[in-house]
Amino acid sequence: MNDKDVQRREALGTDRRQEISLLERRALLKLGFAITGVFLGGSVLSLVSERRADAAGAPAIGGYPYNPHYTMVIRERHCIDCELCKEACVKTNGVPAYGYRTTILEKRRALEEGKFETTFMPVLCNHCNKPPCVRVCPTTATWKDKTTGIVGIYRPSLCIGCKTCMTACPYNARYFNEERRTIDKCDFCFASRLSKGEKTTACAAACPADVRVFGNLADPGDRVYRLLHAPETMIWVLRPETGAVPNVFYVNT
Repeated sequence: MNDKDVQRREALGTDRRQEISLLERRALLKLGFAITGVFLGGSVLSLVSERRADAAGAPAIGGYPYNPHYTMVIRERHCIDCELCKEACVKTNGVPAYGYRTTILEKRRALEEGKFETTFMPVLCNHCNKPPCVRVCPTTATWKDKTTGIVGIYRPSLCIGCKTCMTACPYNARYFNEERRTIDKCDFCFASRLSKGEKTTACAAACPADVRVFGNLADPGDRVYRLLHAPETMIWVLRPETGAVPNVFYVNT
């Protein structure tokens, strides 16, 4: 790569960072994250923790939008594509064969001629702080819970199956349940597990490689908080340019 290519990439990165609004930057700072770059043409936002080893302490719990502020951290490089998470989700939440609440995407990167590196990316509903699906729903069938922050189909009887929310979702995280004639999606297992006293989601509990870590970002003692605020940890989110402000984070640890 020559100097002109480097300059061109740096300029592109600067332009992409400018696409992230001031309000989004402030929202991320409240959670203790600083923007460090944008990858893949603006589809992945790179973050690092604002905290360092010599930091005086964690941000105040009151600085988080919700408490509990449910979050999932994906330790992507540990995923082995065993699909036990998907099987657990289907069994726990009654997901039909044609639908899904979570899946695993495959990424292939060329290393050198004839050699490739394959990694796997678990994806699910990001339970955004500014969910586009809620904004476009014409009947208020879906909304973001004011206590937990979980985005769900809380009024399925009001769902008319217009699929507007499916179109608006940046993560393709919704499907139309033909039997129920309503939209369905991941709810962080709130109905099937959390509301019954369980502490984690079915997919996280089933993962043998400790890829999915679920917890409360508003609790400094929670593992998700420690993972995301560890010094020098690289964090990224998917499709930040949509302004949805997701609550599923990917890390390099």
